Amino acid sequence: MEQYHQLVENILENANYRENRTGVDTLSTFSQHYSIDLQEGFPLITTKDMSGYRWNSLIHELLWYFSGEEHIKNLREHTKIWDAWANDEGLLPTAYGRFWRRYPVPGGEDLLKGEWWPTNTDEWIEDAQEQYDLSEEEIREGISRWINEEDDGRKTFDQIQYVIDTLNGDHPYRSEKSRRLIINAWHPANAAVSKLPPCHFTWVLNVQDGKLNTHLTQRSGDTALGIPFNIAAYALITKIIAKQTDLEPGKFSHTIVDSHIYCGKEERGLWYKENLQELKQRMREASQKEEYLEIRDWILDNAPEQEKKYDHVPGLLKQISRESREKPEMSLPDKSIDELEYEDFELEDYRPHEGITFAVAE
Repeated sequence: MEQYHQLVENILENANYRENRTGVDTLSTFSQHYSIDLQEGFPLITTKDMSGYRWNSLIHELLWYFSGEEHIKNLREHTKIWDAWANDEGLLPTAYGRFWRRYPVPGGEDLLKGEWWPTNTDEWIEDAQEQYDLSEEEIREGISRWINEEDDGRKTFDQIQYVIDTLNGDHPYRSEKSRRLIINAWHPANAAVSKLPPCHFTWVLNVQDGKLNTHLTQRSGDTALGIPFNIAAYALITKIIAKQTDLEPGKFSHTIVDSHIYCGKEERGLWYKENLQELKQRMREASQKEEYLEIRDWILDNAPEQEKKYDHVPGLLKQISRESREKPEMSLPDKSIDELEYEDFELEDYRPHEGITFAVAE
């Protein structure tokens, strides 16, 4: 997929050397953006193999998001992807699905004067009646469908169902034309203390010409390991929601604020700091894909050895030297998000190049 290759090229041509919390240094850029047309096939990377365990992990993680769970006890049966950030009980300080399906709504003493919430209804219902010519019963019934009551009586809001119902015309006063179809996994107070606050933290859905488009904003992106998963996951989410709302999938658009490539620890990382300008120049002068392999050889011949593959640059250069193959297809059943199972995701005609190994920087 050429958009992904261009992302890698842009980073290596324009990178800044940056240290970070993991102890593995990065080559980083500010604000990368690209768009993928989902009408042209399913955007699963073909220049490295993402089938097998990788694909299984992606699907089980997505189903876990949809479940709204704040623990990983069910996810652990299929993938260890979140183990490093969970406590001994399997609870996470931040869980995407928990916020997607059960975003906290203040009530009681937590309500501030003048704010409008589903737990503080009188003022905004009066305003909605006047603005939309609806009865109080219609408004209360419409809004209540997205409010959950937790076991301890607290109220939470189902953002995913809210978007699906609005697209299906089940919102009392909004429609698929709404520009407010936003799903947010970022809670500032939680992020201030979380071990790993959400990376892909907010996404917006927008209908144009009968097609459902998704824009993802990501605060931080591991280009080698994370971004291919993010592309595939949000393409799937778009297709799933489009399937349930009688829309065609349109485009997946992606903005990554800090898009980075890990380049190794200690001496290996410092080598990139010292040789960054030459690397950038070599990248800008490359005009053929095979020249990326020459840059890879230059790095392998000159950079200090490192036991673990924390340096993702050589692997990515190998990857972007390859020609992208035809995109696979993805078919889905007509099921709600709460009914979907692993077996429902059928990937067809996926013929990737061989896999490339990258170590995770935790």
